[in-house]
Amino acid sequence: MKTYLVTGGAGFIGSTFVLQNIKAGHRVVVLDALTYAGHKENLLEVSDSSLFEFVKGDICDANLVRSLFEKTAFDAVVNFAAESHVDRSISGPAAFIQTNILGTFNLLENSLSYWKSLSEEKKSSFRYLQVSTDEVYGELGETGKFSETTPYHPSSPYSSSKAGADHLVRAWNKTFGLPALITNCSNNYGPRQFPEKLIPLMIHHAVTSKPLPVYGKGANIRDWIHVEDHCRGIALVLEKGKIGETYCLGGNAERTNLVVVQKICEILNRLLPRSDGKSYDFLITYVTDRLGHDFRYAIDDSKAVKEVGFKREYTFESGLEATINWYLKNQKWIEAVLKNAKSK
Repeated sequence: MKTYLVTGGAGFIGSTFVLQNIKAGHRVVVLDALTYAGHKENLLEVSDSSLFEFVKGDICDANLVRSLFEKTAFDAVVNFAAESHVDRSISGPAAFIQTNILGTFNLLENSLSYWKSLSEEKKSSFRYLQVSTDEVYGELGETGKFSETTPYHPSSPYSSSKAGADHLVRAWNKTFGLPALITNCSNNYGPRQFPEKLIPLMIHHAVTSKPLPVYGKGANIRDWIHVEDHCRGIALVLEKGKIGETYCLGGNAERTNLVVVQKICEILNRLLPRSDGKSYDFLITYVTDRLGHDFRYAIDDSKAVKEVGFKREYTFESGLEATINWYLKNQKWIEAVLKNAKSK
């Protein structure tokens, strides 16, 4: 059994990692500020487990983070905590700088102090893992893929703040010797994703007969990875990854935004036909494109496949149908998180 400090563990990706690792028999301490996108409802199925502990708090709170290290012997820190929505970063970038850069700095400082206090044996096994994004690389043209050697070229305040955090992690590894790793992933989808992101937003709008807003002409391309595949990849990097290295985790599932929305409509037509007999795609509405909207992302994850044994269990089609089924069965979850978000 290992003990992990998982920051942002009540969020979409973080909660999936928490659930997987408690099921695997590891102990997990979650630190989460429970902002609009973090919800304790995401962790209900492990809330009574002796392997689970929840601490409400901000990764920027140095005293709180220090106290966690003083209280618990951690084998690893996995940092999911981040402000992550591009549109929000455009309208209010300050929170992104605070959490994504200053919060990461605080985690690194406390992780380093803790690591220095360990025995040589414990030092050799401790890991700090930073969960990052493919958006730090900027955008691609019609060909090519991002890899671990792609230069950083972020476009938005969100991706710039994540890029800054990645650079800090590398510096703490190179300068101070902190045994750190970075993973960069493509677009995630799956259960428990806050319904401001494309796939859950479209599902929620479709079943409530609201317009399905598509930026521009819907031609922007993303590479989609199911959140469970992503989190299994993170666990492999923690276990087998080489200290100081970066590992890209992708879905090998490039789709235009319009094709994704049309596929959601197609699946809903079969799973939940409208009473008026119309196809859900009549709700598709084209809206003004996002500022600085990157054209295309795609991930080359061959390094992770070769070095840590990363593999995907979901195709995009099977993962999307499973995701839609989850949301259809959990409308109360959507209503609860939207209500909670409005109160924050």
